[in-house]
Amino acid sequence: MTTKPKIPAIELKQLLFYYQAGSWQLSVPSLTLASGQHLFIRGASGSGKTTLLNLLAGITKPVAGEIWLNGTALHTLSAGKRDQLRASQVGVVFQQLNLISYLSVLDNVLLSSHFAGQATVDARLRAEALLTRLGLAKALWQASASQLSVGQQQRVAIARALLPQPAILIADEPTSALDSDNRDAFMQVMLSEADRCHTTVIFVSHDSALQGYFKQKLDMQQLAEGVKPC
Repeated sequence: MTTKPKIPAIELKQLLFYYQAGSWQLSVPSLTLASGQHLFIRGASGSGKTTLLNLLAGITKPVAGEIWLNGTALHTLSAGKRDQLRASQVGVVFQQLNLISYLSVLDNVLLSSHFAGQATVDARLRAEALLTRLGLAKALWQASASQLSVGQQQRVAIARALLPQPAILIADEPTSALDSDNRDAFMQVMLSEADRCHTTVIFVSHDSALQGYFKQKLDMQQLAEGVKPC
């Protein structure tokens, strides 16, 4: 019996993006990441890390080339279809966090299950379990997001991203406001939860101390050469 080849979680082909012709551009001849892998991306400010994450999340569309997420041609989809794919398959934590300030902590987390069409009692129980594991005391669950410290808000954002058990988790500097003890606890929970759900992780950080959590590492300068992290 012939075994079908596994579809990569992420595959980029001849990807090109720029804001204006003749200006800075991001060029990725090839990049492949297998399902369930965890990739750490490093690079100097202005190297295109956040731009790359926006492309992978379907927030930005490439000028040319292909972006494949679990076999879906993201580059061919309309903005509305990209939004649907992101809601159903991609968890995103960006530096801005994008929490809704007047909603409670628990309601902010549950938003992702609502947009993914998974708003159930089980989702609420899972949200509560995630918040507990991430160190958010139950007394804070009904507090508005605006009442939290930046570090607490980051933990709410990662719980929201993980709640729908996404195929892909994209994280841009999610530990920047945490001290070393909370940072390490955060990383352990995030990656163990990702492993449990077989979620592929793309993680960007300036903190080189976090590289030890990842088998796959990538410098933005390598992208111009075309790479397959291993």
